[in-house]
Amino acid sequence: MARRHCESLIQAISSVYLGPRPVVEFAVAALFARGHLLLEDVPGVGKTTLARSLANALGLKVARIQCTPDLLPSDVIGYSLPLSGDFTFRPGPIFSNVVLVDEINRAAPRTQSAFLEAMEENQVTAEGETRPLPRPFFVIATQNPIEIAGTYPLPESQLDRFHLRLKMGYPSRAAEMNLLLQGSMRPQTGPVLRPQDLELIWSAVSSVSCSDNLLQYLLEVGAASRQHTSLRIGISTRGLLNWKSLGQAIAFVRGRDFVLPDDLLDLAPAALTHRLLPNVEHRGLVALDPQEILDEILKSVPLPL
Repeated sequence: MARRHCESLIQAISSVYLGPRPVVEFAVAALFARGHLLLEDVPGVGKTTLARSLANALGLKVARIQCTPDLLPSDVIGYSLPLSGDFTFRPGPIFSNVVLVDEINRAAPRTQSAFLEAMEENQVTAEGETRPLPRPFFVIATQNPIEIAGTYPLPESQLDRFHLRLKMGYPSRAAEMNLLLQGSMRPQTGPVLRPQDLELIWSAVSSVSCSDNLLQYLLEVGAASRQHTSLRIGISTRGLLNWKSLGQAIAFVRGRDFVLPDDLLDLAPAALTHRLLPNVEHRGLVALDPQEILDEILKSVPLPL
C-alpha cells in the first residue's frame, strides 16, 4: 500500500513537472526522510513548478512566501495587533504544514534567519514566546545561483538544515517541445496523499534496512571530510544522519527494503556538497569546487562489499 502511494505521488508530480524523473524521485525522498528541500538553478527551469506540484500533491496546508530584499522576519513568523484593548498574535505563513519559500536567497540575512529555529525544532519564537508549528512541517525552498544579481548567500547553519540541495538542469528537448505545445494549459496537481498515507510511508521508510557496513562507510566519509586540508568545514553529524535517512527513503522509492551503496553514492552530491565549506587558504587564484572535493573524498573511502 505504501509503495502504491509513493508511485501515485511521483506520477502526479511528473504530470506537471516535465523534468528528469530522478529529480522528482530525490525530491520525494527528501519528503519521505522528513527533511527540507532546497531547489537551486538559474531562473526559468521549473524550480517553482516542482516545488508547488509537490506541495499541492500532499493534501496538507500549504503557504507560499515570495522572498524579496524588503521581506521582514515578522512577515514570515507573524506579529501582534492591538485588538479589543489587548494584543492578539496573528500567525505568519510559517504556521503551515508545507511552506514554499520562493527565491529564499533574495531575502536579507535577517529574514533568512527566521527559518532556522523552525526548520530544526519545529517551533518559532516571536515576541518572547515560543510557539509550536503544525506537524508535519516541511520547507521547500528555491534559490538562484549566488552569481545572479540581488542574491544573499545562505549561511552554512541554514544550508545544513536542508536534507537535499537539488540542481534542476534544463528539461530534455522532448519535454521542452511538450511545454511549447501545451503553452499555459498545463495540468495542476491535486492532493493524492492523505496525512495517514504519509504516516504509513514514514513507517515503511524507517524500517528500510541499512547494514552496519554502510553505517561504518558513512562515518568514514564524514571523518575524511573533516580531515581534508581543502575544507574548513566538513560533513556535520546532522549531515550524516540525513544522508542515512535519505538512503532509506530513496531505497524505498526504488522498491527495496534495504539500502545499497549505489543509493548513497547517487545521493551524495545533492545531500553533501552544500555542507562543505572550502578552506580559503587553499583557494589560491582558483575557487575550489565542493563537488570536486567530495569526489576526491568518496574515491578515498572504500565502498563496503
